[in-house]
Amino acid sequence: MLERRELIGQFNLAVADLAAAMQLWPLWIRLGWNDILHRYRRSALGPFWSTANTAITVIALGLVYSQILNLPARQLMPYVCVGLIVWGFINSIVLDAGNLFSGSESYIKQVRLPYLLYVCRFVFSKTIIFAHDLPIYLALMLYFRIWPGAVALYAIPGFLLLVTNGALASLTIGMASARFRDIPRIIASLAQIVFLITPIIWTPDALGSSLYLAHGNPVFHLIEIVRAPLLGHLPSAQTVEVALAITAVNVLVTIFIFLRYRARIAYWI
Repeated sequence: MLERRELIGQFNLAVADLAAAMQLWPLWIRLGWNDILHRYRRSALGPFWSTANTAITVIALGLVYSQILNLPARQLMPYVCVGLIVWGFINSIVLDAGNLFSGSESYIKQVRLPYLLYVCRFVFSKTIIFAHDLPIYLALMLYFRIWPGAVALYAIPGFLLLVTNGALASLTIGMASARFRDIPRIIASLAQIVFLITPIIWTPDALGSSLYLAHGNPVFHLIEIVRAPLLGHLPSAQTVEVALAITAVNVLVTIFIFLRYRARIAYWI
């Protein structure tokens, strides 16, 4: 009975934390924007350095892999472009989430703010950087005279689903990393492997009869739910189902961890 009351109390605190974070949206937007300004302070291009780096990578990989895979650059380059942009968003979240709470130690220990405010601030800044890379996609589509049509609008709910998973994952990783400081290093090592085995700069068809290796990769579906509409195709039913299943698992795991260990965050950092 006591444990049940304690669980209900923790749930109410978590809901209050979320409500307070939503009400303070001007604050986390301002903090997220300041994070970007601080990161690129005294830089001539600012966040567009990321855009320039992505553009060069897309052109180089698109030209080389179009020869390796024997595919026209017109077909492969937009595929690689969107894949790298979406992967960059996912990768930046999982790599930087380890610093979510430990990097805000001065705020947490001196100012009483909802913990989820730091999650909103973090995801907002990553979304802004993602938006800076979208002109590369638009430029390629104009250059190759490709028009995805109204199907491209399906990328909006796909990206919102990706943002939701990013927020959930960042909260889980941030809490776990505050307790175990080796987790960011482990994630960085795994991220390199995931990039290589996921169809980002190569197409699933390159696997031939082993196509199941691509479709069995959950990261592929998280990328494809945004990439497919931007290339003029509806995401497959399997992609939608896998993305929703990942979101459901992510929600359950994050809620469990946040309810159980929320009160310990300030002590861990």
